[in-house]
Amino acid sequence: MTTLFTPEQRAAYERDGFVLIRSLFDAEEITILRDAIEKDPQLRASLYDRKDAQGKATRMATWNHPGDSVYGLAARSHRVVDTMEDMLGGEVYHYHSKLTAKEPFEGGAWEWHQDYGYWYHNGCVFPYMASVMVALDKTTKENGCLQVLRGSHHAGRVDHGVLPGEQVGADPRRVEEMLKRFERVYAEMEPGDGLFFHSNVMHRSDQNRSPNRRWTVLFCYNAARNDPYLEHHHPQYTPLSKVDDNAIKATGLRFAEADDSYFRKNFSNPPELGKKYDKAATAQNE
Repeated sequence: MTTLFTPEQRAAYERDGFVLIRSLFDAEEITILRDAIEKDPQLRASLYDRKDAQGKATRMATWNHPGDSVYGLAARSHRVVDTMEDMLGGEVYHYHSKLTAKEPFEGGAWEWHQDYGYWYHNGCVFPYMASVMVALDKTTKENGCLQVLRGSHHAGRVDHGVLPGEQVGADPRRVEEMLKRFERVYAEMEPGDGLFFHSNVMHRSDQNRSPNRRWTVLFCYNAARNDPYLEHHHPQYTPLSKVDDNAIKATGLRFAEADDSYFRKNFSNPPELGKKYDKAATAQNE
């Protein structure tokens, strides 16, 4: 196992809950990845909208198993998986991946949330889970880059519930206090950069108010020893076959298998996440 993290970056991950790796994928690789995600007919047919409180939508696609598509190879690459295994302290498996696409002037916001705020309810006992967000486009404050609260993973899991609109997010009163205690960092990225982050890091993003598209792909992982005790819409432990870091260039443009079960079709949330927060509470955090 060869992690991308230097000792200093490993310490920063423990302290801050995230590490930004510049040029995780180089210009040639990110061009292939972008082409595959833009043109894959299976992926395009699975796109759905998730609206924010103002009715602006982020276009999304979600898939549970990486497969042999070029973006599946990226999720299985040694550089990504070995770094995840360093972060999570042992063998990991692919929990799911997703595209988040914010179109110019139309892309919606994401409210404050933790990924483990959702995944806890899927039967994952421990927060031994993490993601890497890979920028397909340049991400800036203007087009809705990710915002993270530095060190917020140390606060542990926060209750989540339904916010105005269609999203499930963190308890607004708890978020209000966290905003007073943790630094907000805007994760501006160039195409190919990757942000590795802990599942308890509080994060959000603004609407895309710019003329520039903001597409990102996220690869999410769970520790093998954290196998969910519930059957849910994301997989239980499934051994992950790593591929060489040259696999993207060696393979070139390759789409997902023509399999109706490849992409997720059911987007209902667990009933445990049905608690609703009112507009007055959420307005304090905007």
